[in-house]
Amino acid sequence: MTAAMQELLAILDLEELEHNLYRGRSPQSDWQRVFGGQTIAQALVAAQRTVSPDRHVHSLHGYFMRPGDTKVPIVYEVDRIRDGGSFTTRRVVAIQHGKAIFSLEASFQVDEDGLDHQLPMPLNVPAPETLGTQQDLIARFGDAVPEGIRRYWERDRPIEMKPVMLKHYTSREKLAPEQKIWIRTTGPVPSDRATQAAVLAYLSDMTLLDTSTFAHGRAIFDRDIQAASLDHAMWFHRTHPLDGWLLYTQDSPSTSGARGFTRGALYAQDGTLIASVAQEGLIRLRHSPTE
Repeated sequence: MTAAMQELLAILDLEELEHNLYRGRSPQSDWQRVFGGQTIAQALVAAQRTVSPDRHVHSLHGYFMRPGDTKVPIVYEVDRIRDGGSFTTRRVVAIQHGKAIFSLEASFQVDEDGLDHQLPMPLNVPAPETLGTQQDLIARFGDAVPEGIRRYWERDRPIEMKPVMLKHYTSREKLAPEQKIWIRTTGPVPSDRATQAAVLAYLSDMTLLDTSTFAHGRAIFDRDIQAASLDHAMWFHRTHPLDGWLLYTQDSPSTSGARGFTRGALYAQDGTLIASVAQEGLIRLRHSPTE
C-alpha cells in the first residue's frame, strides 16, 4: 500500500466530536483547495456513522458552495432527516471558518431483491495492462503535455489512472466530449461496504470536469479557465470488490452558461456496472483587461 493510499484511509476515519458532529482533516499537501472528492467521501462517512449497519448508500447528491481550506479541519454536521421502514435519509453540511462549504443528502436502503439489468460495458476498450502509466506518458510526450496536467500527473495520489485516449491531453484539437479511463486505488481497500462506497465517492470526482472542455480543444488547467465542481450526484448500483481496475466512461452532453455537464459510469473489469455519476461544474473563461 502506498503512503498516499494509507493517508486516504486515514482521512476517511472521521473524529466524532459530539452527537451528529464529526471532524475530518485534509492530507498534508500543496493543494490550494480541498479536493472535491475528499469532501464528498468524508460527508458520506459522517452520514454512514448515523445509519444502521444493515442500510447501505444507494444515492447521494451534493452541492459545493465554497472552496475548502486544506490547512484547517472540516466539521461535518449530520441531520437525521428520516428513518423509514426500508430507507434512511441524511443531510450533511460541511463547515469551515463558520460557513458551509458543501452540503450532501444521501439515501440508504436495506438490501432487497428485485428486477436486475444493466447496460453492458463498452466493447473493444484496450486493457489497462496495455496502457502506459501517467509517469510513462510524461516521459513519452514531455513538453507536449500541458504544464498543469503534468504537475497533476506527477503528484503522489491514492488513485492511479490510465487514459485510453491521449489526444485530449496532448493537442488543442476539438474532439468528441467523451473519454474512457482505467482507474484503481494504489493499495487494498477494506472489504466493508461503507469504506468501499466512500472510496468510490472519492475517486468519482476525478477527471469529470475535463470531459466538458474537450469539444472546445481546451483543458481545465488552462490559465484562462476558472473551473470548479458545482454539484455532484452518484448512484450505487451493485457491490463489487475494489481490488482491480475500474473503467470510468464519461461523456459531456452540454456545456453552456459557463457550466459544463458530464455523466459517468464505473464498471469493474468483469463488466459489472458498479455506479453512475453526474456532475455540473463551473467552466468560466477569464478575460484579460484589454478584452
